[in-house]
Amino acid sequence: MSSSSDFQQDRHSFSGSPQKWMDFELPGDTLYYRFTSDMSNTEWGYKFTVTAGHLGRFQTGFEILKQMLSEERVIPHLPLAKIWEWQVGVACRQTGHQRLKAIHLLLKIVQCSTQGDCDLTLLKPLWQLFTHMENNLCHDTAKPGILLPLHRALAELFFVTENRVTELGSLQEYLLALNTEDHLHRCTAQ
Repeated sequence: MSSSSDFQQDRHSFSGSPQKWMDFELPGDTLYYRFTSDMSNTEWGYKFTVTAGHLGRFQTGFEILKQMLSEERVIPHLPLAKIWEWQVGVACRQTGHQRLKAIHLLLKIVQCSTQGDCDLTLLKPLWQLFTHMENNLCHDTAKPGILLPLHRALAELFFVTENRVTELGSLQEYLLALNTEDHLHRCTAQ
């Protein structure tokens, strides 16, 4: 079982008696599974139960971290660089509402961080997702002006981040880190 169709992300493999199986959580809202029989028994197969939408570790962690980032007196005591790294990873792996919540936390961290707290170059995969959405928006004339929640959240994150790095005097380094050399050549040519 995995959270990706190529079975490379969040992979869990089980074999044998039911005692060898254990509960686990997958990020996102999609489960991929594959059953392979070795043809050694004539048992009927396997059975598993999928439960979604319950208040679990993600929601609990989100609420706690959101509250901590809202308390100015707590922020100096938080390992913001490590939290930033974790949340970027979560925003890249998750889908749906969980991704939106992770982006919300990233936005809060950017707003309360100081120079060097966050490695903004880690945003590159989210920047690529955002630019892909921007390019598709330009080509989709059927729904002009309508942005999906993820698109809006990423637009706000990158708008606030760009303003923040401008204040800190590191805009050029930030923009170079997020873009590929090919993209920079195309922009220069334009």
